[in-house]
Amino acid sequence: MKLYTSVRAPNPRRVAMFIAEKGLADIEPVIIDLNAGQHRSAEYLARNPFGRVPALELDDGRVLSETRAICSWLEGYAPEPNLMGEGYDERAFIEMTDRRVELHLFYGIANFVRHTHPGLAVLEQPQFPEYGKAQGEKMRETARWLDQVLAAQPFVAGQRFTIADITAFCALEFARGLMRFRPAQEGMPHLQAWRDRIAERPSAAT
Repeated sequence: MKLYTSVRAPNPRRVAMFIAEKGLADIEPVIIDLNAGQHRSAEYLARNPFGRVPALELDDGRVLSETRAICSWLEGYAPEPNLMGEGYDERAFIEMTDRRVELHLFYGIANFVRHTHPGLAVLEQPQFPEYGKAQGEKMRETARWLDQVLAAQPFVAGQRFTIADITAFCALEFARGLMRFRPAQEGMPHLQAWRDRIAERPSAAT
């Protein structure tokens, strides 16, 4: 199998961290240079017509894209350790939390960066700086909510590490680098303490 990925991009990092947590060593990474436009090449578009990373090429030649779909496939391919829930009840609550984090934290950060950072202009045309700034404020509302969640439980979706922690961590690390966002500096000590704990996991180095 091959994972088409990109350095420093947050969605590919989510899949890489998921793979690392699973302990999978049989997936070959193929680096796609976004700044060079490799994701728009005819060769890559033949694999993913939307020109996005990540994409997982299976041994039978089929290509699976979209981060959550790739992780769902990997969860079935390597069921342990479980990261998406045991049984319908836990799966539903983990998915709810993961989607909340993805839609309201992760994408808020991504939209802020894509629309305000000059280095991302090559990927986002036209940029709308005012929209980006508004998204930066909205993501902080979600971060404050998450800070309170983590005041009452050790992990994003409950009592154990799951895909929701991966999504939240990769979002915060993206914000840490390009937004200079530090939860502790903005009155979110529980979110900061959680981030620091997750950063100690071997998979966080991916």
